[in-house]
Amino acid sequence: MQIFNHIAEIKNYLRKEQKNGKIIGFVPTMGYLHEGHLSLIRRAANENDMAIVSIFVNPTQFGPAEDFERYPRDLQRDVNLAQQAGANVIFTPDVAEMYPQGYKTYVEVQEITNTLCGASRPGHFRGVTTIVTKLFSIVRPDRAYFGQKDAQQAIVIQQMTKDLDMDVEIMVCPIVREKDGLAMSSRNVYLNPQEREQAVVLSESLALAKKLIIQGERDAFKIKAAIVDKITQKPLAKIDYVSIVDAQTLKDIHHITNRVLIALAVKFGSTRLIDNIIVEV
Repeated sequence: MQIFNHIAEIKNYLRKEQKNGKIIGFVPTMGYLHEGHLSLIRRAANENDMAIVSIFVNPTQFGPAEDFERYPRDLQRDVNLAQQAGANVIFTPDVAEMYPQGYKTYVEVQEITNTLCGASRPGHFRGVTTIVTKLFSIVRPDRAYFGQKDAQQAIVIQQMTKDLDMDVEIMVCPIVREKDGLAMSSRNVYLNPQEREQAVVLSESLALAKKLIIQGERDAFKIKAAIVDKITQKPLAKIDYVSIVDAQTLKDIHHITNRVLIALAVKFGSTRLIDNIIVEV
């Protein structure tokens, strides 16, 4: 496995591989890999000639009061896990490499970044789309792999690649969960035992919402109320948002008639967790 820290070096290496006809699968990450990431890497390795993994904690997608400095990092652990999952190349630049002095260019997708996480994290998606654009330009992947847990991110990146005519196929892969249902996240390590125990309510509330829809409920307000009621039974949970939106446009839905995304963000202590489910009627 090859490890690169500099843009020029990985570009030189990958261009040679691509000239030889190699098909590239790419998994962008911020590191502290868990089974969710590893499932993406394994799929990239299985579906392409080469699997490239980036490990970069991107400062431009963090707000001033967020956890950039304390975001979990363990590069050697990540390298070992990525290699075991089938990665051929790891790209792990530092901040100065990706945002050198004098950097002035950003990429922004409008409208669909103003809701859900975009509403509570201003500027977050501008940071996401900027770094993903840069990484796509560096790696030039044929396919890029993202997890459904970050549903809004996946939709935003799909829109960006379509609008900017990027020659990359976006592969959105299922959420990977712990045995008790909690969606895997690098931030789960922040949770103390009591918070971790109560955080299971996120997946439980989504399962309740799906059950209500299957049983025939179509009033989004009533379904949201049921979710909120279940979450607020946990004393450590503080709701950021609970939303039911069109799965493509991310616009609020009042009456469910088609494919919807039910998404939520909840804080346990200082840890903000997200989860979602897509339901089609």
